[in-house]
Amino acid sequence: MENNWASEHLQIIRTLMERSALYRRALAPIMMVSGCIGVGASIVPRFVPIESDRLFSVFWFCVGTVALGAAMLLVRRQALKDAEPFWSPPTRRVVQALLPAFFAGFAASAATVLISGSSTAWLLVVAWIIAYGCALNAAGFFVRRGIRLFGWIFILAGAGLLFVGVAMPQLTTIEIAHYLMGVFFGLLHLGCGVYLHFTEKRDPSA
Repeated sequence: MENNWASEHLQIIRTLMERSALYRRALAPIMMVSGCIGVGASIVPRFVPIESDRLFSVFWFCVGTVALGAAMLLVRRQALKDAEPFWSPPTRRVVQALLPAFFAGFAASAATVLISGSSTAWLLVVAWIIAYGCALNAAGFFVRRGIRLFGWIFILAGAGLLFVGVAMPQLTTIEIAHYLMGVFFGLLHLGCGVYLHFTEKRDPSA
């Protein structure tokens, strides 16, 4: 039994390593679509008033859900294109790596809806940025170079924003929080997607 368990896990790890280039290539359209959604959502508050912490949390949680749904559709399309099962053992491993950080971000969202206070939106943005960075860093172990660095950019930026909020509390407004979401979950994703698109090898065997 233990030998079978070890063999199965070794096979999954081998498959993950073999497909790391493919996973990295598939990230390009996901990053670009997510970036467009993030940038578009950050513009919405200019026309629709979203001025309370609860509305901020609900709005961006819905945006994140839409982006996640779009990412899942793109992954499914890639799986069908390559004639592979969508919910394969390697995919489950990647999802398991992402889940703890994503759950932390969800918990922060729920807490903001239930407990609204001064600078809550700003703190929620920081929590989301750091949690997302941790998720990228965890998933980056299944993808060749770059994604873990991208995750660390989020982690370090989130930590820096904590100090900015303490030093300059006048910046911790909901308006700036919307802009931060647009920058981190919009522009940065677009930039990463463009980079992956133009630097990744086109050879499927890479």
